[in-house]
Parts: sequence; C-alpha cells; structure tokens
Amino acid sequence: MKRRDFIQYTGLGAGALMMPSLLLGNDIPAEALLNPGMDIAIKKRMADVALNTAKSLGASYADARIGRYLNQYVFTREDKVQNVVNTESFGIGIRVIVNGTWGFASTNSVTEDGIKKATDQAVAIAKANSKIQKEEVKLAPVKSHGEVSWKTPIKKDFKDVPVSEKVDLLLSANAAALENGANYVNSGLFMVNEQKYFASTDGSYIDQDVHRIWPTFTVTAIDKGTGKFKSRQAMSAPMGMGYEYMDGLASEKLKGPEGLNLYRKSYDIVEDATLAAKQAKARLTAKSVEAGKYDLVLEPNHLGLTIHESVGHPLELDRVLGYEANYAGTSFATLDKWKTKNFKYGSDIVNLVADKTQVGSLGAVGYDDEGVKTKKWDLVRNGVLTNYQAIRDQVHMIDQNESHGCCYSQSWNDVQFQRMPNVSLEPGKEKYSIDDMIKDVEKGIYIAGRGSYSIDQQRYNFQFGGTVFYEIKNGKIVGMLDDVAYQSNTQEFWNSCAKICDKDDYRMFGSFFDGKGQPSQISAVSHGSSTTRFNGVNVINTGRKI
Repeated sequence: MKRRDFIQYTGLGAGALMMPSLLLGNDIPAEALLNPGMDIAIKKRMADVALNTAKSLGASYADARIGRYLNQYVFTREDKVQNVVNTESFGIGIRVIVNGTWGFASTNSVTEDGIKKATDQAVAIAKANSKIQKEEVKLAPVKSHGEVSWKTPIKKDFKDVPVSEKVDLLLSANAAALENGANYVNSGLFMVNEQKYFASTDGSYIDQDVHRIWPTFTVTAIDKGTGKFKSRQAMSAPMGMGYEYMDGLASEKLKGPEGLNLYRKSYDIVEDATLAAKQAKARLTAKSVEAGKYDLVLEPNHLGLTIHESVGHPLELDRVLGYEANYAGTSFATLDKWKTKNFKYGSDIVNLVADKTQVGSLGAVGYDDEGVKTKKWDLVRNGVLTNYQAIRDQVHMIDQNESHGCCYSQSWNDVQFQRMPNVSLEPGKEKYSIDDMIKDVEKGIYIAGRGSYSIDQQRYNFQFGGTVFYEIKNGKIVGMLDDVAYQSNTQEFWNSCAKICDKDDYRMFGSFFDGKGQPSQISAVSHGSSTTRFNGVNVINTGRKI
C-alpha cells in the first residue's frame, strides 16, 4: 500500500466505508470470524462436482478454488476509534480449458446446483473464446499432490485476540506520539486470513490457511509559527505472521543509526510511535539537502520499495510480453536482453531471488493458485539477468517446462493469473554491519523508510524519496537532512551497488495491496534485503523552488 492509499483508508471515519469491495466482503460481527467454516470433506465433494461436470462437458482441464476470506481492520486517530471492520467472503471459482481455451466463472452458491451452473457457464465462456483464440493454451505439467495442507506458521491467531486489546494498543501508540511532539496521528491495523481449498483434474486437493498482518501509522508535527509540517510513517513491515508480530520482543529487533529501531520478527508500535514523533518534529528544523552525487546507504524498509518497482514489476513475464501495457506499462527487461545471457542488470554482488517459501513473508504459501508447489529461483545472479516470473501457461514462452509457482487470485470471485512472488536481494557473504558501512562513506546519505516515488512505464527511469534522512561525512552521521530524493535508472542504479551488509541485518519490507491486471486485483508481497550502499547516485532537493 502506498501512502496516498493509507491516508484514504485511515481517513474513512466511523461510517464512511469507501474501501474497495474486494477488501470487504460481507460485514460480520467480530465473533463470527471464529466460525470454523465449511468442513474439508464437504469442500472436496463440492470441488469434485465442478471437476466432474467440467469433464463431462468436454473440458480437457479444470480447477476449482473454494475460498473463505476473513478480514479485520481497526482504524484510530488521536484518542478516538474511527472504525472497526470485520468482513467475510465465501464462494467458489471454476476455471476450465475447452478447445484449447480458458473459461472462468464463479458463484457464492457453494451447493451442487450452484456449482454445476457456474461450471456450465465457465465451459460456455471457453467455447465462445475459442472461436477467436489464435493459439491453444499450453500448460506446463504439474505433479499430482493428492490431499495435502499448508498453514502459515503462526503463534497467535488475530481472531482470538479481543478487538478491545487491538484498539488499546493503537490508542497507546497514538498517545505516545502526542506526548512526544506530534500534533496529529492516525493508526491502523490490517489483519487477513485466507482459507483456500484448491482441486484440479491433475489430482491435487490442497487446503491452505494463510495469515497476514500490517500495523501502521502516520504522525505529523506542525510548526505553528510558520505553518510548516512534517510527517513520519511507521517503520513496521507487513508480515505473513500472526498477532505475535505485535509482541515487540526486544530480541527480534536491531538498533540502527540515530536510535532507529529496525524491526524484524516482531514490532513495538508504541516504541516506534514515540521515536516517530521526535523525528517528525526534528524534520521541521532539519538541514535541506544540497543536490549532487552521494553514496546512498539504504536500509531494507526503504530499499524494499525500490526492489518492488525496479526489479519485481519489470521481471513479470506477462508485463515483458506486453500483456500489461494498457494498464501499467511494459518492461525494459525484454526477452532479447535475457537471451544474451550476459545482460548486466546490476553489479557482480547483486543477487536477486524470487521466493514463495520465505518464512514470515507476505507471499509465503505452500502451493500457488494453480496447485504448483512453491519454490525459490534466481532472477539476477552475479549481476546478470537470469530469469523471469512465469506460471503454467507462460513458461513455454521462455523455453522452460516447469511453472515457477507464482499464480494468485485475490479471491474466489476472480481468475488467477501471474503475480509477483517475494523478490529479495541476497545479503553480503562477509561479516559487515551498518556501522561498518557508514564508516566507509565519505559523502553520503542514510535513508530509512519508504516515501514517495515515481517510475516510468518501462520501469526504467525513476525517483525515490524516503521517511528519514541523515547526512554522512567522513564516516560519521552528522545530522538530519530533509527534502531528499534520488534519481537514476534501473540498470545504472543496480550497477552502482557497491556493498551489502551480512545476513544479521536482513529484514523485509512489504506491499499489502499491490495492484495489477484488468480488472485490477491486489496481492501481498515482501522484499527482503540487508542495508546496502549505492555509490555516486544523483540526489535532488525536493523542497527547493525553481
């Protein structure tokens, strides 16, 4: 989610529910979230109705996804609760191949009659589509997994935690911010549980229970004399975890420069809000940056967004092939560059991997929405473009015969398609800390947290801001900066990557609501890295008037 979306959602007010319906489902009481839902044996029987009906109508392939999507969102501002939202969405989506062509239909009537009608509709759509289909769908083979299950390894289910406890925590964070210099603060807590059942004519019956959580806030400090104001967002990352992420265990965080708390497997929202207020206030009098070339020391919560936009999106195969051109653009990382086997995406130390198995990440699942067992694979190795992100009906286009397992649908009501997996920068191999990195910089800027950004339709030329900025001179941080943004292009930027901290500094950033497709769908994805240095990057002053 980007800042403008967060402001929109957290400014909803007590009754103004303007969030997209895909995030809501049907309003339910909080206690209804504890309903166990449909028994797995019944799910299998209902899925078989879809598969058998599809085959009897001439489908060469079919899959069915029975989904129950539970959401709870809590919003507060200063000392007030703005909204508590509890929703449930339940139904089945059926996808078929008939005459070499895809067809899809869905229904919230998860009964034998309802499923038969939806399957008949999916087949009819496929037959209609086949009249204009120029090339038959080619599916990469996938192993039959039989009856299997997978669960996010959580310690505390958010549904078991009283709403009052969540509200109290957010209001405590707000109070801490106000006590330490903030004039305004809003906060939110997003919690999601996807209960997904997948079955296909390949012989797989897969039950998955997926959890995600995202605590966040924005604090604002005002200079009443000048009317100037500055904000600071939370340093949290959305995670594929349970409510245990909110426990704030000291052993699961690191200390960064200038007192920054660098959270990893747990998050202390009160502690972060306290520091956020102080830093927002400090930004009011911070030195405005002098434009020029700097060595940039980028912490993971910041670098994750740059990875997302300059690596994750341009290496989606459907985007490379032009399928996304009308909605979101294309990619500079075209197939001809990949085919050379020597296209330098980055410097020799840059290793970028896709990974749907990464514990604690937003994208972690056991199987994707085509029943493919998830895995890890290289995108860039030793700086060279190695691969893309592709699913069952795409991999033959890049001369591969195995899906990467990155197919996803936001709900039972939408067709699954290729989505970004977790895309991460591997840490450095030698022992090297943030302090070590700063000592090695003569003229630089340390940037923490994500901020505004802009990138062109080919994901090449870009500009990124951040949350807080500190000037580095002769190996030491000498004070806070403001009005900082850096400009580069993807290839130049990643080739300027000079040093990466080791695995002890590795942390994840996440995008909870990443949009793609027409009609648009959202997905959640993480990007891991350690603190990384990029040499000689162009920095501009965003506050200076021309």
